[in-house]
Amino acid sequence: MKLHVFNPEHDMALAYNNRNFTAPHAGRTLRKDLGFLPALWADNGDFVLVDDIESALESVRHIKKYTNDVVFVTPGDLHNISLESVGLQVIDAWGWDSAIKDQLLAANPDLSTMLPTESQLDTIRTLSNRKFAAENILPALVDSDSYFIGEAYYCKSMEDVMKILIKYGAIVLKAPWSCSGRGVRYVCNRLDDHTFGWCRNIILRQGAIMAEPYYNKVKDFGMEFSIDSKSCVSYKGLSLFRTDNGAYSGSILATEKDKREMLTKYVSDGILDNLASAVTKLTSTYLSGRYVGAFGLDMMIIRTKDGQLKIHPCVEINMRRTMGHVALAISPSEIEPQGVMRITYSGKYKLRISRTDNNIINNNLI
Repeated sequence: MKLHVFNPEHDMALAYNNRNFTAPHAGRTLRKDLGFLPALWADNGDFVLVDDIESALESVRHIKKYTNDVVFVTPGDLHNISLESVGLQVIDAWGWDSAIKDQLLAANPDLSTMLPTESQLDTIRTLSNRKFAAENILPALVDSDSYFIGEAYYCKSMEDVMKILIKYGAIVLKAPWSCSGRGVRYVCNRLDDHTFGWCRNIILRQGAIMAEPYYNKVKDFGMEFSIDSKSCVSYKGLSLFRTDNGAYSGSILATEKDKREMLTKYVSDGILDNLASAVTKLTSTYLSGRYVGAFGLDMMIIRTKDGQLKIHPCVEINMRRTMGHVALAISPSEIEPQGVMRITYSGKYKLRISRTDNNIINNNLI
């Protein structure tokens, strides 16, 4: 039996790297309102940690057809639970960091045997640094196929940043650790005073900043994977999603076949197969003995200056579960309608799942 934990503040916790990290109000609210999400992929009888059981039950009531029969528990419940009597053996967190480990230990010290060691947490943090993907995964993928393109640079000083800006003119700056939509700035030709100060502060706090050319994006997409304790990497499926100002706003719910059809407007099936295979081989090597669990790569189709369509195969790698994994957990069968999954906010974060009788391939739902 597993205990599932949704901790969406994980990326911020990695950036701060402090076991006493407290997420900003928005992060705490997101976790409180959507803590029930693991019910979408947990097995019957599993535990899901939430702040408020009644609120979780009410949220699940609206999407009952997609959830399994889980048991919601609070940190207070964990404190009083006999782990042996309930048969709890595994903890599955959205993402592992020192803050969530400390919170679980505070709830029940007996959970310690199911939690990652400090060494394992350090490794996960290293793998989650954008430097890891930029220096290992991205170059190897680009070298594997002429259809793939992409560069990223780990800049330890403002002088390094200026060199990249002079070289490319238009660039994207990213904090080494940051959550989706945050820690990213777009720069064209010059750094204004505000961006210069932001960039310098990121270097001071995180030791460097990532800089990459600005690409003419045509389509966002991703590929989702998992790796087990035997270092076997499994491809889980495509993720077709939308971002607004860099932040996740929704995912398409469709079969793998239909999602491929959407992408083959731009690239061939063979290219997608090659990409999934290359990622599987690379990550089985780089993550072997270092990570176990869900992970995903964000990618994009771009148009080059000469008009060609190519794939940026690793905009970033997320060493955690992703919203793409969530979408895969509620993907329709071949006889069910397609749909869209969104996270909305109007005083409270809500998961919205809308189905359509129209084929998403031919419209602009997302």
